[in-house]
Amino acid sequence: MDATTPGLLTPDVLDRADVRAALIEHDFAAVFALTKKWGGLSQNRIASACQLTPGKVSTIVSGAQRVTSFEVVCRIADGLGIPGGLLGLAPRPWENTTSQQHNLPDAPGDRPDTDEIPWRPDATVDLATDLTRSDLVMDRRALTRALAGAAVTGAALLDSLEGWLVPAATVPGQRRPGRLGMREVEELETTARAFRQWDHQYGGGLRRKAVLGQLAEVSGALDEHQAPAVTDRLYCVMAQLAGTVATMAWDSGLHRRAQDYYRLALRAAHAGGDVVFGANVLAGIARQMLYRDRADDALQLIHLAQEGARDVIGPRARAMLHTREAWAYAAQGRIAGFHRATAKAAEDLAAAGTDDDEPYWIAYFDEAELAGVTGGRLLDLARADPRRHALQAAAEIRTALASRGAEAGRSHALDRIGLAECQFLAGDIQSAAAETTLAVQAARGTQSGRVRTQLGQLYPYTVGHSASRPVREARDSIRDLLSS
Repeated sequence: MDATTPGLLTPDVLDRADVRAALIEHDFAAVFALTKKWGGLSQNRIASACQLTPGKVSTIVSGAQRVTSFEVVCRIADGLGIPGGLLGLAPRPWENTTSQQHNLPDAPGDRPDTDEIPWRPDATVDLATDLTRSDLVMDRRALTRALAGAAVTGAALLDSLEGWLVPAATVPGQRRPGRLGMREVEELETTARAFRQWDHQYGGGLRRKAVLGQLAEVSGALDEHQAPAVTDRLYCVMAQLAGTVATMAWDSGLHRRAQDYYRLALRAAHAGGDVVFGANVLAGIARQMLYRDRADDALQLIHLAQEGARDVIGPRARAMLHTREAWAYAAQGRIAGFHRATAKAAEDLAAAGTDDDEPYWIAYFDEAELAGVTGGRLLDLARADPRRHALQAAAEIRTALASRGAEAGRSHALDRIGLAECQFLAGDIQSAAAETTLAVQAARGTQSGRVRTQLGQLYPYTVGHSASRPVREARDSIRDLLSS
């Protein structure tokens, strides 16, 4: 059952005072017991409707386990047909839907995997045209289908990116003449830079179609035969725009579509001879793999980036790659490897010169970013061993917060959420509640789906502390934001 399906509980059951009281308190032991009693549903039927195992339902009913996950609360609401308002949520999608839609049509522009497309500049232009055309006309149902698309992993992903190490093939023949000059290219570069800044500050997909439109324009210009110098710079602009679209798509939960644009960005960087940005794109794909719990894939991607850009990459970009390497080691439980790679990142960053020495897009990677990333990885380790890592993680995140404020947008919100979790893991519940309130305030300033996901993972820490008013208020603030 999905969120477009009317549920199982009838209005007369939902109108009962005891049912409503249990829902308001998120007392799902009582909710399930009352559902069995007044709704006539077995535990197996409840489990099936809510996408839980019968054993899970049994432990909830017995009181041995509480429902602490915001995602599970939403599944219960959708499975049993509980209006969002009764659980402190926004109205669920099915509340205004009278019939379920089956058999969603294929999303426009379904394409073969990009590993079937040769690493030629003209093929890259065709790929960009196909991707942007399909996304610019994507409707709500196609978006739903795209959200369900699974990212490619393992050998299928890694093999498709090996062409990055091979020189670009010559384009056969010529396309129609073009008249773009350097002034127009510089304007496009300025626009690409502004779009990238939008993504860093706000995240999410509110501006994604604006970037897609610009990417389509660049693709059209490259479909013509421009002067060689113009062509190379246009490919670099295409790479930067595609990379921005990729991070926006990923931030919105469109994992497979993000991968399509990361691959396009890598191919465009390859065609334009921008090896350093290509390494940055591979780092972006690696980050996506890390969020998908594919640490082995991520590590191989980082090594591919380091191998391909070894002779041209600057210290700031090299430091960034080392932090991704450290992240992969931490995810693998290789603590010594994590500390070694983090130390290399700090050493390279200390050797970095002014921002003019390296591309503008790596200027964000400074001491604050290093501290924030290191704190985040220590927080990953603290979830398994809080006594050993929680306080150190909090110290690194505080360093990041001291250097970059609310103007950092998404990064600031993620820092706030991470610090709140560190406090919960350290057992300082009152400080954790205060930090959670600040985290929610920061999250309201960004449209980032990643921020909302991290905030949802903070929610379980607030459950089970009903005697603490600050924690209750913090929990309510998370719930209000995530359900809006």
